[in-house]
Amino acid sequence: MAHIEWTSDLDTGIQVIDNQHKRIVEYINKLDDTRVTHDLEQISIVLNELVDYTLSHFTFEESLMEEAGYPFIRGHKRVHQLFVKRVGDYVQRFKMGEDITDELLNTLKAWLINHIRSDDSDYVELVRTNLQGMDAHRKGSWLSRSLKNIFG
Repeated sequence: MAHIEWTSDLDTGIQVIDNQHKRIVEYINKLDDTRVTHDLEQISIVLNELVDYTLSHFTFEESLMEEAGYPFIRGHKRVHQLFVKRVGDYVQRFKMGEDITDELLNTLKAWLINHIRSDDSDYVELVRTNLQGMDAHRKGSWLSRSLKNIFG
């Protein structure tokens, strides 16, 4: 299965979000690499890392939208929730011994690309404008606190 290649049309122009999306792509590609080995323990580790990181990303992204006053945040959160449930179903099937990696990889790749290009592109301008108005370098600012809390 082919890796996801990051292309400039996936950039939102919000560096922290783009970096997080690139990291999710790295996890998906790592899962693809691990799938080939059929090492179920390693697949489980990568899958858990991917899920944990994606959940953190969703939380961070939603906090940026809330701070910016994005009017369609409820719908965007719902899209995230449905995706989390869908991936959770795959994880449960994997834990029960089913080989879900090919199906999951196809789902992850298609969903992520589509989500970035359509759903995420809707909030970008508002969030970017809001971030530009914030003093991100001021100690104790909302952005620096959030980044530190979520990503260390």
